[in-house]
Amino acid sequence: QVHLVESGGGVVQAGGSLRLSCAASERPYGAIAMGWFRQPPGREREFVAAIRFTGGRTYYADSAKGRFSISRDFAKNTMWLQMNSLQPEDTAVYYCAVRPVGGSGDYSDEHLYDYWGQGTQVTVSS
Repeated sequence: QVHLVESGGGVVQAGGSLRLSCAASERPYGAIAMGWFRQPPGREREFVAAIRFTGGRTYYADSAKGRFSISRDFAKNTMWLQMNSLQPEDTAVYYCAVRPVGGSGDYSDEHLYDYWGQGTQVTVSS
């Protein structure tokens, strides 16, 4: 059982930045990627970004492109999400997750991820 712990959330003014971290208890066996998702208040969980273990290819939601940057140090079982130019609509609980091998090439599908963290709250004030 892989345990994921997110940190780095908080309250920030619009235009500010935050850096989220996701620490895994171990390298997930058979995993192909890790990702960030978020759940805004009253809405469904949505994809933010993902990064492959091999090669480091990244994937972003349109809302994250140009503002957010995902990175990882898999030797340390850690992943980050640098978020810049934050806006009130970025307010959400942010989750990290692990995607195992298999499934389609769609890294935005939350159903293809198995291990999830408890989430960290990000609040952006206007």
